[in-house]
Amino acid sequence: MNNTPTSISSPPAHAQPVEQLRYATLLDWGTRIGLLVLVLSFAAYVTGLLPGHVPVDQLPAVWGLPVAQYLAQTHTPTGWGWLALLGHGDVLGLAGIVWLAAVSVACLLALVPIYARRGDKAFVAICLAEVLVVALAASGLLTGGH
Repeated sequence: MNNTPTSISSPPAHAQPVEQLRYATLLDWGTRIGLLVLVLSFAAYVTGLLPGHVPVDQLPAVWGLPVAQYLAQTHTPTGWGWLALLGHGDVLGLAGIVWLAAVSVACLLALVPIYARRGDKAFVAICLAEVLVVALAASGLLTGGH
């Protein structure tokens, strides 16, 4: 039996680093919010509380179409054009998907001050580089989908 006194100020051996806790907490809450947006937007769409860009009764006729035909038949914009249709229940679901995709960016940005205070320049650079890569991918600049 070890009778060595432990310091009250020292964290337990199983304590998680502050950056892991911050990332996990933000990811947990961000995911919950994104899932809530998805569920509520779907409910608003199928109940008719919000109109659909593609009405629910037309879905069976279009959901098996190739993408180009679906877009043409439903007059659905590509790229970031969906933002103009956020008042529609089916399109509002995309906001939940975008939120879920963006949560990791918010988590990474929340780590930057922790690493900066420690002087961990490499981790600051890695976090910012990951954010830039995600932003570049989402921008559509690489695919011409602006």
